[in-house]
Amino acid sequence: MSRSDSRMVLWGLIVALLIAVAMFQDVAVALTIAQLCLISALMALGINLQWGYAGLFNAGVMGFAALGGLAATLVSVPPVREAWALGGAGIAAAAIAFIATVAAIVLSNRKMSGWPRVAATLIFAVVGYAIVSHFLAPAILAVESHDAAQTGYLGGLGLPVMWSWPVGGLLAAGAAWLVGRITLGLRADYLAIATLGIAEIIIAVLKNEEWLTRGVKNVTGLSRPVPFEIDLQQEQWFQPLVSLLGGDGITAAAIFVKLAYLVLFALVLAGAYFLAERALHSPWGRMMRAIRDDREAAAAMGKDVSARHLQIFVLGSALIGIAGAMLTTLDGQFTPGAYNPLRFTFLIWVMVIVGGAGSNMGAVLGSFFVWFTWIEAEPLGQWLANAIVAGWPADSLLRIRLLDVAPHLRLVLMGLVLLLVMRFRPAGLIPMRG
Repeated sequence: MSRSDSRMVLWGLIVALLIAVAMFQDVAVALTIAQLCLISALMALGINLQWGYAGLFNAGVMGFAALGGLAATLVSVPPVREAWALGGAGIAAAAIAFIATVAAIVLSNRKMSGWPRVAATLIFAVVGYAIVSHFLAPAILAVESHDAAQTGYLGGLGLPVMWSWPVGGLLAAGAAWLVGRITLGLRADYLAIATLGIAEIIIAVLKNEEWLTRGVKNVTGLSRPVPFEIDLQQEQWFQPLVSLLGGDGITAAAIFVKLAYLVLFALVLAGAYFLAERALHSPWGRMMRAIRDDREAAAAMGKDVSARHLQIFVLGSALIGIAGAMLTTLDGQFTPGAYNPLRFTFLIWVMVIVGGAGSNMGAVLGSFFVWFTWIEAEPLGQWLANAIVAGWPADSLLRIRLLDVAPHLRLVLMGLVLLLVMRFRPAGLIPMRG
């Protein structure tokens, strides 16, 4: 079977599975799965840039996705003016002091060397920390004390939520630049540990700094780029679509909103995929693959390996940040406690490995296949357990145990899928072209 035929068969299978869910479960469920597949595909595309193009193992996906979610909050939520009046000036002064401290450290590192540079860095860091704390600590207390049950944070800019998508990419890219400057000189395994630790630090900050995004109290009721279902039902132009999309206005409005999100996410993914493909087949992409295959030889040819690694690390993280902002937009709320390595790091890596590292189409296909399997494994496991124990005594310990563990079949199934792919298709479902 040719490469193009294989792609058609695999994508046909994905479409058939989604249609089956729509027929036997619900159309809304199938559309929700497709939405999350598109968002996951954008994250997988970012990882594929880093790993497939440059061989960088980024285990901090959830941290960059969380920064995208933070951007959705900071951009779309209206400002809490009372909180700004209480502590906004102090937080702004602390931010200025922090930027000045970083600038002083960078300039001293450029102008000095040896022990004087180390001493200057320590002095600037200590003095800067003292100044930042002087302004920040009382300002945070003032902000968090203002109507803590309802607000207790500064809010955002009150702009359309779609503006947060590129902002999320910029925020993640900025964090990636800072992280990359520190960690990209490390060996692959140390880089993975460092990025995972930094992601945990990001999540810990978002959980505990309530003045920023209310911490674990969560920010709910974010604005949407599509109409609310209840508003749609009252629009005259929507009435002819009711019979086409569903039997009643509520169902039709829900399906229309999901389709609207689906189109928006598909457009973003298509744009990112187009640019990634152009980059892969450009001289820059060939240079990145040469660095991935033999960085010493590439360095001997005059290529700046460290600069190129930092560049691809920033670009890949930016895609993850955009996807994180899209996910928070879809959820309508920012929940720092929901970010965990299983969902936002392990699964994304499985998508890239199953699809084919280095292949952009493979990363997208792997996202659809893995996320569909992850979601449908639970109802499938429940159905299978009920079929097995049918007719067994209700008080049977084995029956009770099987029904209890059925929802956890997804973990077993995901491991099985990964093992089978690594055994029979080690290069992935759609391997990278040589």
